[in-house]
Amino acid sequence: MSQSQSKVVLITGASSGIGAATARHAAKAGYRVALAARSLEKLDALVTELGEDTALAIECDVTSQDDQKRMVEQTLSRFGRLDALFANAGMGGTPGGFSGADADVWQQMILTNVYGLGLSVQAALPALRDSRGHILLTGSAAGRATIPGSMYGATKWAVTGIGYNLREELRGSGMRVTLIEPGMVDTPFFDEPPAQSMKDEDIANAVIYALEQPAHVDVNEILIRPTPPIE
Repeated sequence: MSQSQSKVVLITGASSGIGAATARHAAKAGYRVALAARSLEKLDALVTELGEDTALAIECDVTSQDDQKRMVEQTLSRFGRLDALFANAGMGGTPGGFSGADADVWQQMILTNVYGLGLSVQAALPALRDSRGHILLTGSAAGRATIPGSMYGATKWAVTGIGYNLREELRGSGMRVTLIEPGMVDTPFFDEPPAQSMKDEDIANAVIYALEQPAHVDVNEILIRPTPPIE
């Protein structure tokens, strides 16, 4: 497939961590990548690394509907198609549980992890319907477990629900929906590296695995946890 025909993946939260690792793996696999995040400086550096023919940097606040619409428009204007969305942008919370966490952080986290993800899906859906494309959502193992006092976990439960409900909305359309649900990953998300964790490239490998399946195979969920330590 020529460069002008190669498939296009749009990645939010692409400036670091899982998003940046996925961009590198996707480019290596032959995809063109539209990279969206708030930090244009970091995105520009990634575009320089991957090549301007392969990658496009888009400044985007996922909590802004206008930004998200422009994100898709810029992708289509540059590459002429959109084959997959990896809605990956997210943020964590603060300690304190429901008793003492910072409510302002809650608000921004919910807007980013739930509302922003929904806006990404909504903005990309028309183009993805045309291509019978693929939507991948960054959920979490926290969205499948009970974590005392965790509003972050609750937002990831919401992402799980969005994935399930979106798949039913799109049933019969030829489109696919995949929930990517990592356990602990050593990324800039954490100030201190977790004791037992995976690397961001481990999650990127899972994303590419789901993307590369033939059209008749729909990988619904990939739950990925670090191997427990040897006792």
